[in-house]
Amino acid sequence: MAAASLYFSVSLLFLLCGLSAAKEYLVGGSINSWTVSSSSLRVLNHWAEANRFQVGDSLVWRFDGKASVLEVTREAYLACNTSSPIAEHGGGAITVRLRRSGPHYFISGEEGACGKGVKLVVVVMAERRSAAAASPAPSPAEAEAPIPMIGGAPFSAAAGGGVVAAAIVLVLTGLWGGL
Repeated sequence: MAAASLYFSVSLLFLLCGLSAAKEYLVGGSINSWTVSSSSLRVLNHWAEANRFQVGDSLVWRFDGKASVLEVTREAYLACNTSSPIAEHGGGAITVRLRRSGPHYFISGEEGACGKGVKLVVVVMAERRSAAAASPAPSPAEAEAPIPMIGGAPFSAAAGGGVVAAAIVLVLTGLWGGL
């Protein structure tokens, strides 16, 4: 029973850690989506709109041929201008890590391909900030306020949250052990 409880606790920990891990996205959802033959004017952007990208995620291109991926400005994206990219990635196996929030613009470096729809806009969601980091410092009046008492003992929200979390783990562990 102790082994089952330990197994459950470790599994729960890995599950919770995995929820916040960076992801890799195969561009277009399939190999060779970065080609003129498989791209229409909206296919790649429709794929991007269906996904939620976070800072730290990676875009992965897999294709055959001599195409390249250019990261460009919005203006270069709209004009399909390949002359001065922010970054150029060549070869058929490319991984680009998304390091900032906001829009990222990519076009094909192959002549004429961008005008035929081989281009992509990916919008990366803003990084989440913890509530503690975003809250302002307490005023002097708040800092000197008395600590609330429950049952004659001091109570804080942080301690209360820890008690609730511990109770949930104990209940889940007890239920797991009883199955």
